[in-house]
Amino acid sequence: MAVFGRVYRLTHSIGARVDKAYAPFGVSRGEFDVLATLRRSGEPYTLSPRELSATLMLTTGGMTGRLDKLERAGLLTRNPDPNDRRGLRVTLTERGRALVDAAVAAGLAVQREALEAALEPEEAEQLAALLRKLLKTTDA
Repeated sequence: MAVFGRVYRLTHSIGARVDKAYAPFGVSRGEFDVLATLRRSGEPYTLSPRELSATLMLTTGGMTGRLDKLERAGLLTRNPDPNDRRGLRVTLTERGRALVDAAVAAGLAVQREALEAALEPEEAEQLAALLRKLLKTTDA
């Protein structure tokens, strides 16, 4: 109970700090996740809304709301799928790519600061190894 209670509290504490790091970029963590998923997909940074929903484990309705906001902000575009008349392709814009790259750096800085304030590098490596071992026993 102590381990999982601390993991839960840590997740929420660092999550709140990361949210603050993303705020100057005008995106929430959920919106960041959409942009980051497109970025990780590689050039041409394009996925279908269904692929995004599946990757982020989000309903199509929830995904539509995020896509609407990000498209209005000029961070992505939605265009017809050339291979499927009924489908769409979501593409990260140059502006979206620059924003997500900067937001990633800001979020990683928050995480690095938290680790370095509490742990020696060897301890951080040990913690990562132990958490990896624990995760192997779950469905995550």
